[in-house]
Amino acid sequence: MPELPYRRNVGAALFNRAGQVLIARRADVATEAWQLPQGGLDEGEEPRAAVLRELAEEIGTDRAEIIGEVPEWLRYDLPPELVGKALGGRYRGQMQKWFALRFLGRDEDIRLDLDPHPEFDAWRWEALAALPSLVVPFRRPVYERLVEAFTEFTRS
Repeated sequence: MPELPYRRNVGAALFNRAGQVLIARRADVATEAWQLPQGGLDEGEEPRAAVLRELAEEIGTDRAEIIGEVPEWLRYDLPPELVGKALGGRYRGQMQKWFALRFLGRDEDIRLDLDPHPEFDAWRWEALAALPSLVVPFRRPVYERLVEAFTEFTRS
């Protein structure tokens, strides 16, 4: 693994009133690649502010409140074939601060079409426990930790 840094990032597990979480399909890959909304931290930006900004940018709404967080930063490494290509070629993977949020809006508030270059082309509500089996393999350990940390929010 090259001596590249990790990209600092925030992630959002957005729960609806039924205790399901929003998962979205990436628009920029040829295969089915599902994930939770996430994105990079701007210089000097606080993670709690960043997660709401990322929701607004990626799913068109920040109608949510933070209800929990994973206490530690989670990391994943890119597979060797993606190092030097993914994440602008500048990072070995990501170091992420994950938050659980309660969605305060309506499904109609979720708009993937507001960004001229959307990251996602589809979304749905899914059971939290199902997420590790839906994401790319190199992200599974992070998603398994999210299931462990956020199961309490699946109860409506």
